[in-house]
Amino acid sequence: MSGDFFSDDSNRPLSRSPRGLVVEPLLIAFCCGVILLYRLSVLPAWQWLFAAMAGCGLLALLLPHRWGRMAFMLLAVLLAGTAWASWHASQRLHERLPAAWERVPLEVSGYVCSLPARGSFDSLKFDFCLVENAYQRNVQAPLPAHSLPSRLRLAWYGDHPDQLPGHTLNITVVLKRPHGGLNLTGFRYEDWLFRHGYRATGSVRTVVPDASIECGLHCRYRYQHRRLLNWVTAKFGEARHFPLLSSLLIGYRGAMTPAHWDTLKATGTIHLVAISGLHLGLVALGIGWVARRCALGVPEFMLSERARRRLVFGAVMVGCLAYALMSGFTVPTRRALLMIGVLGWALLQGWHIPPWRSLLLALTVVLIADPFSPLDAGFWLSFCAVAVLILVFSGRLGVVQGVLALVLAQTAMFAGLWPGLLLLGQNQPLAGFVANLFAIPWVSMVVMPLLLCGALLVALVPASSVWVTLLLDTVLGVLWQGLQWLAGWGSPTIQLGVGAAIGLAAVVLLALWYPQRGFRLALAVLLGLWLVSHWWVQAPVDNRPVPLPQVIVWDVGQGLSVLVRHQQQALLYDTGPAIPGVFSAVESVILPNLRALGVQRLDTLVVSHADGDHSGGLEQLVTELPLARLISGEAGETADRLEQAGLARNVDDCKRQTLMLGRLELDFWRSGRAKEGNGASCVLRIRDPASATEWLLTGDITVREEAEYLSYLNDQSAQKTQRAHKAINRVLLAPHHGSKTSSSDALVQALSPDTVIYTAGYRHRYGHPHPQVTRRYALTGSHQINTACAGAVVMEVKSARLVIRQVQQNAPFWIGGPGLARAQCLERLRKVTQ
Repeated sequence: MSGDFFSDDSNRPLSRSPRGLVVEPLLIAFCCGVILLYRLSVLPAWQWLFAAMAGCGLLALLLPHRWGRMAFMLLAVLLAGTAWASWHASQRLHERLPAAWERVPLEVSGYVCSLPARGSFDSLKFDFCLVENAYQRNVQAPLPAHSLPSRLRLAWYGDHPDQLPGHTLNITVVLKRPHGGLNLTGFRYEDWLFRHGYRATGSVRTVVPDASIECGLHCRYRYQHRRLLNWVTAKFGEARHFPLLSSLLIGYRGAMTPAHWDTLKATGTIHLVAISGLHLGLVALGIGWVARRCALGVPEFMLSERARRRLVFGAVMVGCLAYALMSGFTVPTRRALLMIGVLGWALLQGWHIPPWRSLLLALTVVLIADPFSPLDAGFWLSFCAVAVLILVFSGRLGVVQGVLALVLAQTAMFAGLWPGLLLLGQNQPLAGFVANLFAIPWVSMVVMPLLLCGALLVALVPASSVWVTLLLDTVLGVLWQGLQWLAGWGSPTIQLGVGAAIGLAAVVLLALWYPQRGFRLALAVLLGLWLVSHWWVQAPVDNRPVPLPQVIVWDVGQGLSVLVRHQQQALLYDTGPAIPGVFSAVESVILPNLRALGVQRLDTLVVSHADGDHSGGLEQLVTELPLARLISGEAGETADRLEQAGLARNVDDCKRQTLMLGRLELDFWRSGRAKEGNGASCVLRIRDPASATEWLLTGDITVREEAEYLSYLNDQSAQKTQRAHKAINRVLLAPHHGSKTSSSDALVQALSPDTVIYTAGYRHRYGHPHPQVTRRYALTGSHQINTACAGAVVMEVKSARLVIRQVQQNAPFWIGGPGLARAQCLERLRKVTQ
């Protein structure tokens, strides 16, 4: 926010902040303490942390040497940050749904605390905040000693009205505890749920309005926000670009379609419809400018300069708070509001604070007010973006304005944020550079002023809604047509590693920061040569080599996907599930993890059969990853599906053959009887002769195909059969996720696997794995792993033996902690197998 809103034209000197202890290292230590907590797999007791902090503080006071005092003071402040975050985390984790209450109808009371939005399968999704004694009606379920979830994430499926029947409700729900996919990298649903305070999710059975529920301040605010949505829909609902209008005006994105999100993602402009620092900063600038002009019109004998600054600061904060409340008071909005408040207060007090100290002070205030912030990707990107702008514009660049400032800012942001985006599992679309050059000024200088002023005009003069809607549709139409054109531009995609992105960012930021023309020219030539070599000199696309065989079973929920690799070769078996517009294992799990592992191409993709939980997202994978060979148990159906998507290519039938992948032997098999469905699954046996280890990937074959496969194994040559039976380690992926229609006694006894892995969804309605199946494997002494409990399973051959690692073992404390969903899932599996 510009300082001229709070100072007069005489450039009145600002006083420095009071001197004393060196504040910056203490603030940095506190921030590091908060962030450090989220790197731990065990939640430390906040009481012990506070005790340790007090001890370090006491030593800092008693030690005679200055450096010793400072060291212990820094340690005390770091522990204070960790203790502060630990206390908040423990309070949140203390809210738990008892395991016995999962999948059991419960009656709860509360109020709707979000704007309901349409979801998949014609569902209605909303947040539900519970009032005191919300669970008392469930007399059949005794209340536990710990706190129960106070905020639920619910979906109402089936036949239901378009709107909820009221604001305060009694709802019958079926709940389960927070759970989601747990892999090496990529989006983690459990992180998102924990960060936002959802301690249970579920589906709605019945809804009954209840006006007797007491509605407090938060409840009344949420009610007014829903009324505001109804008003916006009534006044502007006929607008062609209503989804964009409602997103920018009140933060309601429920009207956005998958096509909207695809365009925004392709142009790197999703941040435009997520109300945050950009939008609140524009509101602050606009209100500050108007308030300053009005204040200057008052004679000085009536209004002193200090009073003017207070008036402008008050107007800015009131306006920003009003817009934040109007847009739902979301996490990014609250964070931006705090940053504006900190910087505005510093200017109001006349402190001369350097930009970096202002950023550090804002960071500290945000972490004090919201210690869960480090779990947000937006937290890191927003502060990194401000840091990049400070580096560029507060250095030796000098004063720049207008179009040049916009180009420099966008160049710095594009290059500077690239490494962070890669670390977060995202990428920079090249079209995003041009799109933001166009979209940010258009939204800033045209869309937002007209949108806010138009909404205010319609509120004061309802008859003006028709032509205001037309005007807003026009300016939003210009924005959207431009973004759609850029999305279809077909700009090249630059695939960089984190190291290369850091190097690129350093070169660009250094060139912008250092003003010497010859230096900039040399860096520009260097960058140009690199771009030419990257685009026109086509280097072979190759994978990061792995010296020893590795097999990874991804956690994709109720589905299957397995990565096999050795040296520079890679095979993917199945692509997991996908629900259009809701979830795609390829997009959320497989592609981010493959990029993180350095897998840039696939030598072989095996689609066991065409079921949606084994071939979901196939089209996206084929589009985004070079693929040498595609094999499928249902080759015809798979080929037809790709052809319909405009991706026609050869699909090999899964015939009985042996291929090599590094030193691994790949034996393919498919039933000679089944031609389609589960029985046609392509079975893959992977053998590592050097370590006498084998993996069996069986797809969804049933008992009949199992008998046929056992007969096939028995018919193999005596040498191969003998070698297979002498395997030190045999890992079996249970057929059909552990369904009772598979894993017959004959198969279990004949294979007698050392380890069996079930790829199943947590508390899924199919109930995989079936208890009968788990008992069969238990009788053979097999070690049993369920990805619903363990997350992804990483298997590596080290020193001629197989090492199995479950991602859950190193999961953060809010995922793998005692008493949580995964810990009790493991306990249930152990009990069933005993």
